Amino acid sequence: MKKKYLLAYLELSKPRILTLVLVTTTIGYYLGAKGLVAVTPYLKLLMGIALTCGGSSALNHYLEREYDSKMERTQNRPIPSGVIMPSHALAFGICLVLLGITVLYTQVNILAAFLCLLAAFLYIMVYTPMKRVSALSTTVGAFPGAIPPLAGWAAATGTLNFDAGTLFLILFIWQHPHFYAITWMFREDYKKAGFKILLNIASNGEASLSHIKWCTLALIPVSMIPTLRGLSGYFYLIGILLSGIALLFVANSFVRSQSNADGRKLLKATVMYIPALLILIVLDSTFASHLP
Repeated sequence: MKKKYLLAYLELSKPRILTLVLVTTTIGYYLGAKGLVAVTPYLKLLMGIALTCGGSSALNHYLEREYDSKMERTQNRPIPSGVIMPSHALAFGICLVLLGITVLYTQVNILAAFLCLLAAFLYIMVYTPMKRVSALSTTVGAFPGAIPPLAGWAAATGTLNFDAGTLFLILFIWQHPHFYAITWMFREDYKKAGFKILLNIASNGEASLSHIKWCTLALIPVSMIPTLRGLSGYFYLIGILLSGIALLFVANSFVRSQSNADGRKLLKATVMYIPALLILIVLDSTFASHLP
């Protein structure tokens, strides 16, 4: 029974999203610090980020509990299924966010703490309610989703600059095809819950498909900026160029077929893109360090 509740609370933290957040945070920290030169501060950063992100996700569960119960994809989540009481999820989320911000403020620095607090506020208080008001919520939600690499950079350097902004831009653009693939596969669920997604406003889906095509195309040149700025070398450049072309190929296949099967392939491709980005950055710096 205890295991059941532990797993339910873990689900409240949305571990898949949390994993991606930690990966993108690592990208910012690694590039800002030019490697994991200090492991202890890095681990403190991850702890603070994990607590804040997990708490924000729990609060999202709490605020959307009524709508989750109407969607087949989410009706078995901890709150709609009755495993966790709403008040308990609310308290759990608030405590995690406060603890995470405290860890970041006391153990990392004030800028990283502020950025994570801003991301939590935008996600909980702006993006979540906006999903029932405007299709622009997808773009608005991309702002907090792109903040983790900024927090990682801020933790490593104590400042923000153009290079950190480039990482933000990569994540900001990437989230659009990622989310539109999800909404395409579960469009009927989103309609039942009354969410104002772009697909349900333009019933033929042309707007969503256009966003997917152009965002994946834009991601290719934008992801090359770190090399142009001297943050990474040609190993990264070649790898990220090939990754971007592969993602564009999958996106175009989906745009042509408009099938759920290809939508699922696009979703998987976008999820794989972020870890590939980190791996290429690490391998690039390792490769460069061994050059004569």
